[in-house]
Amino acid sequence: MKGLTIRWSLEGAPDGVVDQLRDFVAETSHGRFTGMSGLHHKTWRVREGEWFEGSYVFATDEARAAFQAEFVEGVADAPGTRIIGSRPVLVEPCDIVAVAEGWDGFEATPRA
Repeated sequence: MKGLTIRWSLEGAPDGVVDQLRDFVAETSHGRFTGMSGLHHKTWRVREGEWFEGSYVFATDEARAAFQAEFVEGVADAPGTRIIGSRPVLVEPCDIVAVAEGWDGFEATPRA
């Protein structure tokens, strides 16, 4: 499995940006990635005042490379960039060694 992490810094971001990001994920982004071909799963993570990121797990190198190239090309207009007001500080591919599903299962919801 092929991973990709995209992270924006939230240092100096406008007040309320985390709520805007949560709304965007719930209203738009979750639906965009649900059922996406070549994608095993995406997780959105945030540490208020520190960072916001998308963590992706793709089925193949090709799927990851295509998504990464498209993202990098349009980074200035990416929703995260527009909402936060700055470009990502990290766009990092990696290999996923394993994924384990716990006893309580996996919950795919757009709100925490």
